[in-house]
Amino acid sequence: MMITVQKYGGTSVGSCERIQAVADRVARTRAEGSSVVAVVSAMSGETNRLIQLARDLAPQPALRELDVLMATGEQASAALLAIALEQRGIAARSFLGHQIRIGTDSAFGRARIRNIEIESLREALAAGQVVVVAGFQGVDDAANITTLGRGGSDTSAVAVAAALEADVCEILTDVDGVYTTDPRICPAARKLDRISYDEMLELASLGAKVLQIRSVEAAKRYDVPVHVRTSFDESPGTWVVREEAGMEDILVSGVALDRDQAKITVTGVPDKPGVASQVLGPIARAGIVVDMIIQNAGIAGDTDLTFTVPQGDFDRALPMVEKMAGEIGAAGVAADADVVKVSVVGLGMRSHAGVAARMFEVLAHENINIQMISTSEIKISVVLAAQYGELAVRVLHRAFIEESDA
Repeated sequence: MMITVQKYGGTSVGSCERIQAVADRVARTRAEGSSVVAVVSAMSGETNRLIQLARDLAPQPALRELDVLMATGEQASAALLAIALEQRGIAARSFLGHQIRIGTDSAFGRARIRNIEIESLREALAAGQVVVVAGFQGVDDAANITTLGRGGSDTSAVAVAAALEADVCEILTDVDGVYTTDPRICPAARKLDRISYDEMLELASLGAKVLQIRSVEAAKRYDVPVHVRTSFDESPGTWVVREEAGMEDILVSGVALDRDQAKITVTGVPDKPGVASQVLGPIARAGIVVDMIIQNAGIAGDTDLTFTVPQGDFDRALPMVEKMAGEIGAAGVAADADVVKVSVVGLGMRSHAGVAARMFEVLAHENINIQMISTSEIKISVVLAAQYGELAVRVLHRAFIEESDA
């Protein structure tokens, strides 16, 4: 029998009425001849509520206890959906992360899945039950409850689909697919029918919030077809699949805006081996992810080193950099938290020249200054002043997507 894994986000299970609608959808999928595994998030707003409760008691709650607390949100959703299904005469059983067993490392709050023991799921499916899985959570080798980080239910769903060798993993949410850019910024954005794993990976890492990046990585690794669609109607969404013939014919598939950026520049850095490691080492050891890095060509023995970090880590990173700059004899440190990253993504860049030149020309026409540039085989990203972010998205979308569709 076909196996369908369906992941329902927080808005989809945000109330008893919506959980009833989810139960109806699961029932329809089952009636169409498919076994169903439903992976659920916490009800919308519940995770934030639980975190706030913990912080009302302690400014910095112990991460282990925070994971125990946050995991209860998905536990409630899983039980409620199973109850709604049973009320419809559909056999259902809820499973928590430690019951399946979703094995993870011990990085509380951002754990990574190592393995999944699916015997209990297969037994439940073989018995004709709908399996309801609490997403976002797992268990480490010491039997501690762990959580996978924001958006972790997507990762749970894809991992379960991979382990079960499911036919499809449906990510059902409050949006109806993957768009060429954010429709709230650019009304001309259009929904994509299909997108490759690599393009989706780039878009997810560049600010697109439709899918969590680790879920896309897992889908690509295990070749799980992912269907992103809305839970509020039956309309088709966007398939995220392996690269197919003809995908390279499309020069740019999407334009992304990432507001979670802050820029730090260390000026007058001694131009010698190992200095970049000295500057960035403390940041890495603090678990802060450095994104774009640019080092100017050395002049008279000095160079400038510029890099970006997430805005949420900016206040932690800056003192570390200032301390290290003093130790290595740099001239100074400049910082700017009022920047954004705008990117164009497309498989067609691999076989078409001139994309970067066209991108820079379009931005220059709007008098938008580029502060940093980063490229990959299928992506070009630029850092700009935040005030120009949305304008840049609109003009690049018009140049690369609307004009190509015309």
